[in-house]
Amino acid sequence: MKAIVFDVFGTIVDWRSSLIEQFRQLAMELGIDIPGETLADQWRGHYGPSMDRVRKGELPWTGLDDLHRESLVELLGQHGLTFDAATIERINLFWHRLTPWPDAVPGLQWLKQQYIIATLTNGNLSLMVDVARHAQLPWDMVFCAELFQHYKPDPEVYLGACRLLRLPPEEVMLCAAHNYDLHAARALGMKTAFIPRPTEYGPRQDKDLQAEGDWDLVAEDLVALSGRLVSDQ
Repeated sequence: MKAIVFDVFGTIVDWRSSLIEQFRQLAMELGIDIPGETLADQWRGHYGPSMDRVRKGELPWTGLDDLHRESLVELLGQHGLTFDAATIERINLFWHRLTPWPDAVPGLQWLKQQYIIATLTNGNLSLMVDVARHAQLPWDMVFCAELFQHYKPDPEVYLGACRLLRLPPEEVMLCAAHNYDLHAARALGMKTAFIPRPTEYGPRQDKDLQAEGDWDLVAEDLVALSGRLVSDQ
């Protein structure tokens, strides 16, 4: 194995807590009530269905920032919140400033010494560059859906990353906190590693609490994953 590619939202960064905190700060600044926790959960709830519209051909290719903005405008209207265009854009960029899980940066720094490390994400390129800079993530490369004009779990995303790395799928591992992602990668011959993030969706999370497949590696976090890879060498 020569490269590890990583899902980002949920696996590397804690999107939910990050969004809630940014909504809290905005509410304090503006002196209004903003249901940040509810908005964060509902906004993420639009994530899959909005991408499915693109995947099914109901929409032409549309980047995640644009899908997020469309969902945001709809949700703000449902909650009776009215903001000018600049504030809506500011809120949409909340996704560009996400905090990493505590193990993410040290784990990635170690793994980078042994392997090529890169994202494999549905986020668009500018979004991922901003997240990497904000969270100080030491990627060698940023692979994202925008490069391939497909969203995961379409095979074009996984195979496209392998193609650009000039590596066969069996020499590339996907690390993710989401079993559906790993199922798609394994079906294409990639290696797989599961990292549980049991609080990704908050205290009532009811999915991806444990490995749901015979993945090549299962570890409690990225630091533990690095240790497993050392012991397996």
